[in-house]
Amino acid sequence: MATRSLWNIPNILTVSRVALIPVMLVLAYTDFAWRHETVAFIFALAAITDWFDGYLARSLNQGSAFGRFLDPVADKLMVAAALILLVEWHANVWIVIPAIVIISREITISALREWMAELGKRAQVAVSSIGKWKTAAQMVSITVLLLDDARLNLLGWGLMYLAVVLTLWSMCIYLSAAWPELREAD
Repeated sequence: MATRSLWNIPNILTVSRVALIPVMLVLAYTDFAWRHETVAFIFALAAITDWFDGYLARSLNQGSAFGRFLDPVADKLMVAAALILLVEWHANVWIVIPAIVIISREITISALREWMAELGKRAQVAVSSIGKWKTAAQMVSITVLLLDDARLNLLGWGLMYLAVVLTLWSMCIYLSAAWPELREAD
């Protein structure tokens, strides 16, 4: 069996997504006229690579263990960094609650998937279509809120709360799929 290269296009895109996080954060704390637009653009670019790297991995048959590991980590790091930035920029309960819900769900589901994998039942908590819709709503809402444009704020906040609902819904789906294992006595 041929060994696949670690540095294929999908993995390069995933690594670039991680590398964009410090760039986004440095620019967020640099005072210049287009700061919000630049940070939103970088986040949107990273979000697009999230979809694109998965598409390329499947279509080019370049999936790898490294990619399957790093892709969800990159997504969570990117979203957490942007949410923390939004919490600082807006500093109100209306962003703190969604940030806590989203980050807490990501930690919970990551731990659940790891535990289910140890049991050999990882497929029971595979990504669902609700999870994909949640990610889309999250990425668009965060991008819009990073723009900090009063004309778009209603859209950004609406999508953020839609993302929170989908976040909780998808978490319930994953937990209910794992419930038989969770309630089993050792």
